[in-house]
Amino acid sequence: MTISDVQPTEYHTFYSNYLALIPKDKLLIDGFKESAQEIVDFFQNMPIVKLNYAYASQKWSVKEVFQHLIDTERVFQYRCFCIARHDKTALPGYEQDDYIMPSKAKNKSIESLVEEFKAVHHSFIVLLDSLTDDDLLSVGNANGNPMSARAAAFIILGHNIWHINIIKERYL
Repeated sequence: MTISDVQPTEYHTFYSNYLALIPKDKLLIDGFKESAQEIVDFFQNMPIVKLNYAYASQKWSVKEVFQHLIDTERVFQYRCFCIARHDKTALPGYEQDDYIMPSKAKNKSIESLVEEFKAVHHSFIVLLDSLTDDDLLSVGNANGNPMSARAAAFIILGHNIWHINIIKERYL
């Protein structure tokens, strides 16, 4: 299953920019497995002086962006799980800015963020490995919009690429 299989009716157009970043031939599980080490290496090799750097006032630091990737992956894993299990409950929206301050990401070590990311990302891989193609085709409701289980997973791949690109462009 590749991003080319995902139809525009399976997600809100807001996510189109993320999905456009995923190589068209990238298989879902392969994308998750390959990105795990790439993301860990990226943040572990970040200069220490940049970890708490934000490129403008009211913008997140590098560690806060990393925490955002982790938090968002948790939210979308839950969405993927519920939708794949045919839960028809409307899933709530996710206000990312409300999560940053309580996360206390600036006070966390890069090692603890890496450990947290690895655990969350691995958990998503295990979930995806347990799902059938039919499970991934299931469509539910997230934040008042249709979302398939596979779209929720692919969105994470693109979301991670998006934020790594932003860090490269604006923080380094």
